[in-house]
Amino acid sequence: MSFFWDVLAIVAYFALVIGTGLASSRKRGRSMREFSVGSRELPWWAVLASIVAAELSAATFLGTPGEGYHLRNFTYAQLAIGTVIARIIVAYLFIRPFYDNNVVSIYEFLQIRFGKATRNAASAVFLVTRLLASGTRLYVAAVVVVLGYEMVRGVTASNEERVWIYGGAVLLVTALTTIYTAAGGIRAVVWTDVIQATVMGGSVIFALVSLWHGVGGWSGAKGVLTQPHDLQIFDSGIDHSQGILANAYNILGSEYTLWAALLGSVFTTMATHGTDQDMVQRMLTAKDHHKSRLALVLSGLVDIPVAMGFLLVGVLLAVFYQLHPDPHLPVKNPEVFAYYILHSLPPGARGLLIAGVLATAMGSLSTALNALATSFTEDFWVPYWGRDADQHRIVRAVRWSTVVFALLLAAVGTITAAVVVYSPKARIIPIVLGIFGYTYGSLLGIFLLGLTTKNRGTQTGNLIAMLAGFVAVSIWSGLPWDLINAVRGQSYDIGSSVIWLAQHGLLKFADGYVHPPDWLVQIEFPWRVMFGTLTTYAVAWCFKKK
Repeated sequence: MSFFWDVLAIVAYFALVIGTGLASSRKRGRSMREFSVGSRELPWWAVLASIVAAELSAATFLGTPGEGYHLRNFTYAQLAIGTVIARIIVAYLFIRPFYDNNVVSIYEFLQIRFGKATRNAASAVFLVTRLLASGTRLYVAAVVVVLGYEMVRGVTASNEERVWIYGGAVLLVTALTTIYTAAGGIRAVVWTDVIQATVMGGSVIFALVSLWHGVGGWSGAKGVLTQPHDLQIFDSGIDHSQGILANAYNILGSEYTLWAALLGSVFTTMATHGTDQDMVQRMLTAKDHHKSRLALVLSGLVDIPVAMGFLLVGVLLAVFYQLHPDPHLPVKNPEVFAYYILHSLPPGARGLLIAGVLATAMGSLSTALNALATSFTEDFWVPYWGRDADQHRIVRAVRWSTVVFALLLAAVGTITAAVVVYSPKARIIPIVLGIFGYTYGSLLGIFLLGLTTKNRGTQTGNLIAMLAGFVAVSIWSGLPWDLINAVRGQSYDIGSSVIWLAQHGLLKFADGYVHPPDWLVQIEFPWRVMFGTLTTYAVAWCFKKK
């Protein structure tokens, strides 16, 4: 009977979201402009809530507390400084040209500026990257389902059982989200995001209050958080005992430093909020570029207390489980918050928090579905297969595209779950953010070239530049060596090719794995987009229109 109130809260949430999504599709014009940008009629405050909801995926809801739990400080929140700076740049450099050119898919702008090949390449990069990134996020929501299953049964599920439960939960969330997204388009996405942002906010506040009482308030927390880096907010990453070059290597190889916030995070947010159809599409639903700018900049300011709140949950979890040791506590950091929700909250409240996890998953999933379907339909289906199609056929195509991408996202989410089940030390935030780090620098570099120059960049030059940006980031991130390890696994049998590469300083061999050579600086995920952007922009700038 204790689960009755939890089930009631979850069912009520699903009913409210799906009902709102379906209701938003009624009595609206059946056109691509309506489906994708809501005829640009939505209020700025709804757009603001939708941006926040899209950013706060299930990976954020569980992964960010996992970072706070692991680090016991707030250094991850430094990155929010860069997101505010970046949003101001995007608001005043990107948004108005998109409105002036009346685009639905933002990659139309690249065709206007450069040509069809650049548009197609950029759109294809977005489709593949967003599919992988959103699919990876999707599995995280199922964590709470797996732990709930184990709690009800009173036993730990095997790896095989966990994968099946993950797959079932991913399919359920995807199916329910697809129903209202395909029916209502961007209106359904935005208005359900408003609900989801509200549920998420209430869930986090309740969790903070519960944990605060559980650790005995500030005095109880302070008695545990006594390590040098506990509760730290800023980390310059500089060691004054080392030289400039050594410090530069350390900073580029660190995830959360002030330098990453002021540089790396700026480029990352410019890419996600200026060149990603997923995020920009909701901005284009505002009535004009002024309202869109307002929603975008304010969303950055909202991000700071939100990030601090999630990290505080993680820090308090570290205190709580040090004061109240639990032998069954999960090994994986992102699962700790889910475990606390299921085992330490009262019935009803537990259901609210589970609904909060599902809200973040459905919010980010719905906008990804809408953006993927819009971009594919506008950039590929209409130009190549539907040149003479009327609005009815185009809308039908975009809805079927939504269903197809839903199946692909569910597949990626399930595969990701299987990988993480067998990798207990995996940390979610670096995995999720790292995926688009390889490619979004190429997108941002080309967009910046188009927005800041008039005659630089050509069709061929842009393609070469985008490839150069991807290759540069892959090498600086160690991707080639990771792929070699993925193929050969851990092996102490050194082959002739490995010996040759090691002799020529192209890799080193240790613990059965190959590693990048010591002379090659390795960058962490906050720096990938910056390096990719600068490389892409520099190469593309060398090509000039005749």
